Amino acid sequence: MAAAAFALVAISSCEEDGMNIGQSLTNEGDKLVVATESFNVTTRTIMSDSVLSLSADCYLGSVRDPQTGADVVSEFTTQFHLLEKVSIAEENEVSNRYNGRASADSCDLILYITSPFRDADSLTAMKMLISEMTSPLEEGVRYYSNFNPMQAGMIRNGGLRKSHVFSYSNLAELDNVRTSSSYQNCIRIPLNDPYTAADGTIYKNYGTYLMLQYYDHPEYFRNSYTFAHRLCPGFFFQITDGMGFHAKVSDIGLRTYYTAVTDTTTATGVLVLAGTREVLQTTCITNDSETLKAMAAETQHTYLKTPAGLFTEVTLPVAEMKQSHEGDSLLSAKLTLQRLNNQSSDYRMLPAPQTLLMVQKDSLYRFFENNGVPDNIMSYITGFNNYDPVKGAGYSNTNTYTFNNLSALITALWNIRKEGLRSDPMWEQHHPDWNKMVLVPVTFSTNTSSEVTSVHHDMSLSSARLVGGPDNANAPIKIDAVFARFK
Repeated sequence: MAAAAFALVAISSCEEDGMNIGQSLTNEGDKLVVATESFNVTTRTIMSDSVLSLSADCYLGSVRDPQTGADVVSEFTTQFHLLEKVSIAEENEVSNRYNGRASADSCDLILYITSPFRDADSLTAMKMLISEMTSPLEEGVRYYSNFNPMQAGMIRNGGLRKSHVFSYSNLAELDNVRTSSSYQNCIRIPLNDPYTAADGTIYKNYGTYLMLQYYDHPEYFRNSYTFAHRLCPGFFFQITDGMGFHAKVSDIGLRTYYTAVTDTTTATGVLVLAGTREVLQTTCITNDSETLKAMAAETQHTYLKTPAGLFTEVTLPVAEMKQSHEGDSLLSAKLTLQRLNNQSSDYRMLPAPQTLLMVQKDSLYRFFENNGVPDNIMSYITGFNNYDPVKGAGYSNTNTYTFNNLSALITALWNIRKEGLRSDPMWEQHHPDWNKMVLVPVTFSTNTSSEVTSVHHDMSLSSARLVGGPDNANAPIKIDAVFARFK
């Protein structure tokens, strides 16, 4: 049956009479009887409230959603990663001096940015505030997208606070630099003002503080954990003014420049620290909750909205499918969700999410907290327009999200129900979400074997309306199933 089932899954999409397929696959004595049937699926929109925000990428910006008129603000925190070997020239070789000791020539933060909200707004003026944290983010703590270090009292009073005006197009760079093929778009934030440390000592700038700590306490630079807990807890990047900029911050650098002079040479040295995936980063999202509540209450369709906005809940007709074909093997169960086109032709409309995770509602938070990956039994991913997000193939312009075979999920949920009812006749009433799945926009990473190694909530700007809802105004959503049994 396993071999026949494999062939039938491929054949099931054809127009032939499914009842006759088994006759060509098996001997006359043990014909395979095949049945196809479609079942109604119900959906509704749910608010995500907040999502786990320890992600691979940070986002920064403030925009007004043209679809809803609601504002979305993305801010972030980051620590800094030390390379395996950190070295600075000997202090007596550093030419610049401050209060008799070595000092940095300059220091800056650099944010490498990609994926702008709108290219047309690349010159929009924005203003941010960079604030030094008083304590670092901690390993093992689950930080969600509503975590704000300022509200949590984690910003150091009297610490580094730097206001900076910027735009997506970095006009502070020369034209020949920005137009170079090797140029990476970025925001440079100078940290050259006097810096007062927690013990009251005043340094020429933040870079000088780092250099002298390296000379006086080299043990603070032993690893990233020690560096964050003893010297630099990290920074919070907060939007304070402007509207129309939103971008992914793909890399972050903290750089200290100095001049070293020996008997034979004069050279510029640099201490480079990086905000990368090796250290903790969080994105803080501020949404208009009243607008999201109103959207979730709409019943003639459902929504997907990021960042940290709206998900679509799917109720699968598991009991109906299994009870109507008791004793049959479920070979295939295909679910297609149709996206509704935008009602406006405004070029500013947000794009559709490109990758969706389907996960059991009861396991939604646990999946991300436990660093889950899709197992194609209780969780699946798919791409927009039938694009395979892992293999990178199969694109078709259908304006849909398709899960090609949920048969393992249907069977697993049915078995969970049967096991629960054995010990508790009221099990379904006690577990009302047992057959409910949630569609979540995500991003993911793979290894060299194209295996998914991590899945994160999508923190970019995206939005889609789907056919469905309690009062679906379009054709019903169907799950198309193929069943088989031997005579």
